[in-house]
Amino acid sequence: MSTQPLFPTLFSPFKIGQHTIPNRIVLTGHDTCLPEDGVANDALVAYIEKRARYGTGLIVLQVSGVHETARYTSHLLMANQDGCIPGYRRLVEACQRHGTVLFAQLLHPGREIMESADGLKPVAYSASNSPQERFHVMPRALNQSTIHDIVTSFGDAAMRMQQAGIQGIEIVASHGYLPAQFLSSKVNHRSDKYGGSFANRIRFLEEIIDEIRRRAGDELAIGLRISCDERDEDGMGEEDAIEALKYLENKLDYASVVAGTSATLGGAIHIVPPMMYDNAYLKDEALALRAGLSLPLILTGRINQPHEAEEVLRSGAADLCGMTRALICDPAMPSKAKNNDADGIRACIGCNQACIGRFHRGLPISCIQYPESGRELQYNDIGTAEHPRRVAVIGGGPAGMKAAVIAAARGHKVTLFEANSRLGGQVNLAQLLPHRAEFGGLITNLQEELKRSQVEVLTQQNVTPEKLLEEGYEQVLMATGAKPYSPPLERMGSLPVSQAIDLLGATTLPGGHVVVYDSKGDWIGVGVAEMLAKSGAKVTLAVNGLHVGESLQSYVRDHTAARLHNLGIKIVTYARAFGIDDDTVYFHHTAGGEPMILDDVDHLVLSCGGIPNVSPEDEDRWLDLPVTLIGDCLAPRTAEEAVYDGLKSAISI
Repeated sequence: MSTQPLFPTLFSPFKIGQHTIPNRIVLTGHDTCLPEDGVANDALVAYIEKRARYGTGLIVLQVSGVHETARYTSHLLMANQDGCIPGYRRLVEACQRHGTVLFAQLLHPGREIMESADGLKPVAYSASNSPQERFHVMPRALNQSTIHDIVTSFGDAAMRMQQAGIQGIEIVASHGYLPAQFLSSKVNHRSDKYGGSFANRIRFLEEIIDEIRRRAGDELAIGLRISCDERDEDGMGEEDAIEALKYLENKLDYASVVAGTSATLGGAIHIVPPMMYDNAYLKDEALALRAGLSLPLILTGRINQPHEAEEVLRSGAADLCGMTRALICDPAMPSKAKNNDADGIRACIGCNQACIGRFHRGLPISCIQYPESGRELQYNDIGTAEHPRRVAVIGGGPAGMKAAVIAAARGHKVTLFEANSRLGGQVNLAQLLPHRAEFGGLITNLQEELKRSQVEVLTQQNVTPEKLLEEGYEQVLMATGAKPYSPPLERMGSLPVSQAIDLLGATTLPGGHVVVYDSKGDWIGVGVAEMLAKSGAKVTLAVNGLHVGESLQSYVRDHTAARLHNLGIKIVTYARAFGIDDDTVYFHHTAGGEPMILDDVDHLVLSCGGIPNVSPEDEDRWLDLPVTLIGDCLAPRTAEEAVYDGLKSAISI
């Protein structure tokens, strides 16, 4: 391994305000669903400390609400009562133990209200009565007395955090939240001193900064998170961000730059941009944004690997890099990068499934590749097996690979048997879908972990219970996957029918009018529909669901829906296929039961999930060996469940 540092800029210190950040890696503020009752708890402390322990330079806490009207979800931190101080102090102490600097975000979402704790529609407030499109909110315009209360609440919250030992405050004016709502001429229609001219529209934000500075002095660094472009035709653009930063530059210690807005489906995609976007895709915009500014800049936006961060820093686009999903996926990324072990980093693949996807379901965030994330209290130490065994893992997909790595780390002697010539299972096919090539990184990462483990990997191997017993294996983890499911269709003719998964990697694709029947709402149906349309077919996508991509994380789904619309793919919803003839596919409407008929069809493609490759009869053959079924051979689900099954099963041995 080279003794010369691979990432010298990334691991150089940087000063923000009066605080020296030991390196340029930032865990930016992001919701976790870990806090309970609005305060930091054991789970959040463990999550934050895990990232500090491995050398993250700056951690910015998830948003803290400053006012009772700021509760945009039922599981955020709240900084509006003194009772929050001990929790923040615990977070500070956890970071200090490892030399990490801790800042915190202060938020009022304005009209961007997702939910309320009791399930009732909350009252939302904004600069004006301008409706919010994504959550279908009509806000109440704030009166000046409440504006003053909210400004004061920002100062109160900052003082509580300073009392806890937090070293910096980041005011969230990004993604269309309340400061941006005042700043936007499209949202703010006021005629008083907070509306009209730019100087009036920025007054609310300026008062917040002044209030915090007046009360905290210079010891507390003050930053501003802002969208360089809201990515919406009715939103603010680059010129608005530049104007705001130049106006406020002398009042701030740094700016944190992102893109997008929470207000619209298209703009919200950029809150956590999925793998369809290039790595470090905001670099050029950041270069333009900071021209003429001397303000230190943190840049976020799919900066997943240390070499990408090093390039961003050397280009001058930013001074520090937000690498949040990279640190969710691999908390040890900073220490590995500092030790020139770039190949050992578990790289984020931008799938959005278990990080923001779990948050949107009200669940603690995690990672499909590293399910230990968000579960630090449960899996902080996988331990060493008290009685090491000889373990056979059958199947080299994500479940089997993860199980083999963890079992070996616990001290077992592990052999991984794979029937095919290469590892990866159905991920090898999934990565062939449009815009999904990066998904193959899941297998690349697991292969590197296998290489560093003591696992014996044998490919092109079909094993039997008798063989394993003869060779002295004591435990079997079965991960043999699933095969495509074909729904019972009444066949009244000879319309050609294919399985979607069989088309991936095929040299020729069906043409003419192709109906894709998607009963799962996952990546496969929409991906194959897009692939067929791009090959020249006329495509109808019939989904057994409310809308296209129903099982996908919303940002992934919405980006996909836009592409399908642009390709002219017809979408039919509430559809359950029940029959075919020579050129027709017959459906029932799943809510009403009425027939739905698609005529002049040349080919039907089925995307209906899978059935386990291990039947009850197969299980009975293994009664002489302890067998645990994991992944799709237990129940066909997703890569997230497969990898988690691998972790749990290996720890239980």
